[in-house]
Amino acid sequence: MDSKPRQKKTKVRKTKPLTSREKVRAHRIRLRAQGMRPVTMWVPDMRLPKFAAEARRQCLLANNSSYAAKDQAWVDSMSNWKAD
Repeated sequence: MDSKPRQKKTKVRKTKPLTSREKVRAHRIRLRAQGMRPVTMWVPDMRLPKFAAEARRQCLLANNSSYAAKDQAWVDSMSNWKAD
């Protein structure tokens, strides 16, 4: 006779997989519980030719400004800045 007690087989319940919408909702609930909030931010599409043309136009204006040398010196001083 075997002295070991028999273990009951537990049924593994198969749950329906979550949909993408349910996963996103759960994720947002977790983030809100951490004190976060969603923010939508629209930024210029840098891939568009229009963006490149406007960036070039503004760079030329800045380079040809009477303040160009002073502005560049300030940028250089900030880029060489080291935190203590």
